[in-house]
Amino acid sequence: MDNDLQALDRDALIAEVKKLGGGIRAHRDTSGHDLCWHHPDLWDLLPEKTTPSIAVPPWPKFMRGCIQYRQSLDRQAPDASIHDKEFNG
Repeated sequence: MDNDLQALDRDALIAEVKKLGGGIRAHRDTSGHDLCWHHPDLWDLLPEKTTPSIAVPPWPKFMRGCIQYRQSLDRQAPDASIHDKEFNG
């Protein structure tokens, strides 16, 4: 894994770091309902292209996980602004 980096010259490595940094920033800057979404764009930044095999929990377990995630945001970001809008997908 990451053997592809060995073949890159300095300029290509800098470009790769910038690309990865941009992807991380885009994910970091996600807010509102977008926090809950699947983010395959991050995976596409990797050189190996795969079709991820994801497993989705049944609804009750999934919803309990959503609630725990939201509660963790209350603990980790208690001063975050409130995005009081309904999801319109």
